[in-house]
Amino acid sequence: MAHTKSAKKRIKIIEKRTLRNKAIKSRVKNAIKKFEKALAGGALEEAKENLRQALRIIDKAVTKGVLHRNTAARKKSRLQQRFNRAVAG
Repeated sequence: MAHTKSAKKRIKIIEKRTLRNKAIKSRVKNAIKKFEKALAGGALEEAKENLRQALRIIDKAVTKGVLHRNTAARKKSRLQQRFNRAVAG
């Protein structure tokens, strides 16, 4: 348990940031799932739009400092590869 005033404040700040980070990570995961569902269903136009949304959300997560830029690049690359394979095949 924190004793000093500053330590108590830090705990509050950490809790607030944790909630924000959770919400952003959840948004990223949901966007990816939405894309994958459309891709699995064979709706390529819908998948393309969902891919664009997912990429935007991932980029925003990097801007907010929730995801590392290399992690985001890896996720984006994998999503794009899956889409390209579906279009080609």
